[in-house]
Amino acid sequence: MSVNIEKTTGSAYLAFPEMISELEKEFLNRKICTKEQFEKRILYGELIYFPTLTMDKVPFWCKSAMYDLFIMKFDSITDAVHGLCDIQRNWSPAFFTHFRRGMLIQEKMPYVNLKIRSFPCTIPQSPIGMYTLLDEHTILASAKTTDFLPSGHIELEEDHENPPSRAYLKLQEALIRMPYLFPEHDIELPKNGTKCLDVGASPGGWTWVLRRFCCNITSVDRAELSPRLMADRYINFIKHDVFSLTPEDLGEFEWIFSDIICYPERLYEWVQMWRKSEKFSKMICTIKLQGEENWEIIERFAAIPNSRVLHLNYNKHEFTFFHINK
Repeated sequence: MSVNIEKTTGSAYLAFPEMISELEKEFLNRKICTKEQFEKRILYGELIYFPTLTMDKVPFWCKSAMYDLFIMKFDSITDAVHGLCDIQRNWSPAFFTHFRRGMLIQEKMPYVNLKIRSFPCTIPQSPIGMYTLLDEHTILASAKTTDFLPSGHIELEEDHENPPSRAYLKLQEALIRMPYLFPEHDIELPKNGTKCLDVGASPGGWTWVLRRFCCNITSVDRAELSPRLMADRYINFIKHDVFSLTPEDLGEFEWIFSDIICYPERLYEWVQMWRKSEKFSKMICTIKLQGEENWEIIERFAAIPNSRVLHLNYNKHEFTFFHINK
C-alpha cells in the first residue's frame, strides 16, 4: 500500500447547493475571518478551504465543516480506501472533480447510507468524516465534521399526492434532527394525542405531518387549511392573526411550530412571549430572511438557552430555530 498522510492547517466549509455566495458573505459580515484570511481562501466546488483559519464558530450557511484536516497522497483506489479506513470507518464524499474515480473509492468503503430516506427515520450517531478529491491521487479530508449527516446532507422520499404543500419536507427534516441537537433531553417525536400548536399553518403542510403522528393540533392562520385538513376533527383551526393571540388565549402545548411569514424581529418577540409563559416544552420555527441577513437578530435567536439555529437542506432563504423550554 502506498499512502502518505500529512496534517494540514486551516478548516473547510461545505456550502449548500447554490448558496456559496451567501456562505462567503457570512464569513465577512459576521467577522468569522479576517479580510486577509478570506482572500487566501481556496474554492473546491462548494467547499471553501481557509488555510489559515481555525474554526471557532460554524457559519449558519454551512452544510458541514471540516476542522481536523489532512492531505492524503495515494497511488490506487484501493490505497485510498485503506488509507481512510485505517483512520475510522465512516466517510462521506463532497466531490467537485474526478467524480467517477471518487465514486469508485466510495463504493469500496464501508457502507454509509447516502440514499433517499423515508420519514420518520433515525440517523446513526457514530463519527463520520468527509473527504474530497483534489486530483487523481490527492484527497483533502477530515475525520471530524460538524454534522451527524453524511456531508450534512439528507434527502427524503417525497409524497406528491397528499401534502397540501412542499413545506412538509422542512418539518420532516427538522423533526429528524431535533433529538440529535439536544441528546441530553431524550426527545421523543410527537405521538398519538400530543398537543401541538401550528401557527402560520395554511395551507397545512406542517399540520399534515403532525396528523401522520395522530397528534391533536391547534392550527392558526388568517387563511384556511386545505379542505381535507379543515374536515379533520382532530384539528382545531382558528382563523386569526397569530400575533394578536397570547399563550393565555391558546393554552398549553407540548410542541409549538411556526412557519409564518414575518420579519425575524417580530418572530423573536413572539418566541420570547411564549418562553416567558412556560406553556410549552419544545419549539421549531422557520426564521424567514427578508433581503440581506440581519445577523444581530439571528445571533440573538442562537443565544437563547437550549436553542440552535440551522439552515436545513429543505430550507430556502431562511433558517430553522430549535428550542427546548427547560
